Amino acid sequence: MRLLTTGKAGLLNGLKGAALAAALALGLAAPAAQAAEGGVAIPDARFQHDRMLGTFDRGALQRGFQVYKEVCSACHAAHLLSYRNLRDIGLSEAEVAAIAASYQIPDGPNDNGEMFERPGRASDRFRRPFANDAAARAANNGALPPDLSVIAKARPGGGNYIHALLTGYEDPPPAGVTVMEGMHYNKYFPGHQIAMAAPLNSDGQVQYGDGTRATVDQMARDVTTFLAWAAEPELETRRAMGIRIILFLIVLGGLTYAVKRKVWADVH
Repeated sequence: MRLLTTGKAGLLNGLKGAALAAALALGLAAPAAQAAEGGVAIPDARFQHDRMLGTFDRGALQRGFQVYKEVCSACHAAHLLSYRNLRDIGLSEAEVAAIAASYQIPDGPNDNGEMFERPGRASDRFRRPFANDAAARAANNGALPPDLSVIAKARPGGGNYIHALLTGYEDPPPAGVTVMEGMHYNKYFPGHQIAMAAPLNSDGQVQYGDGTRATVDQMARDVTTFLAWAAEPELETRRAMGIRIILFLIVLGGLTYAVKRKVWADVH
């Protein structure tokens, strides 16, 4: 019996040691792999909405939608968004209706069993730039542009990564770096070679209606803010609800303590 107990203890100790060694190996492997790939730390862009109680800048959201519409939507869909959602970034009903109507939306079949196109409505989802993934790949040298609806939640680093990626292109690439044909150097992209050419390549590429100077960094910040909102449009509502719940719990805790003091005041 004693030998059996000792054997079990030895086995458990051996398993613990192996688990600890594996954990240490995994912990050391990640930084080593990043260093081997020449990984570059993603800078903190300090977005207003990333603060603990931060909200979305409505001006930045509207400018960001403009950048998405005029630059990004040529290749990237945002099909989880509907045009009516744009009311939440401060656009009026008339502005939303005009934006939606500027697109031809596939619909049907009609009474003759045929598909057709019609002007968009506020209830329509954002139109995709390509009919399907095969058409998207054919137009982009085999690369498939990702849907941007929730891209800010789908990438490690979120908005900071998107902003860094949009501003991380270098042409020509650093000395000693060879970029494959059809690829572009980006210091923040894993492997540093990306199929997408720099979408924001010059100041003034977009003409903002509010007079904001459209530098590459400003356009990148604005479209990142828009994409962060697109991925989490309920962010402000959730934070406001959280504040109300915390205040309620503080008041409830105070009342509970006062009642407890009252009930047990005569007990010594």
